[in-house]
Amino acid sequence: MPTAIPVIAMDSVESSQIHSIGYDEATETLAIRFKDRKTGAPTSLYHYSSFTPENWAAFRGAESFGSHFGRYIKPNPERFPYVCIEKMPATELA
Repeated sequence: MPTAIPVIAMDSVESSQIHSIGYDEATETLAIRFKDRKTGAPTSLYHYSSFTPENWAAFRGAESFGSHFGRYIKPNPERFPYVCIEKMPATELA
């Protein structure tokens, strides 16, 4: 039986690469929505599993979200397995 995808509340962040981030402590899932490099518009949403509350605290407290992601999360897919949830964001209701 497939695992349900958690719905994670997202917070916009100041970053040239990352649009918004969120965390679900119950499933230890980090959610990151990236930005289009040219327009800054929100793009793909990824979920990273096995992300502990300590990992979340370190990420939230990072001086640069993009640098922290590039240094500690992206190069460690065996530690933080990921899945693409959406290629483009669902259109927001006006």
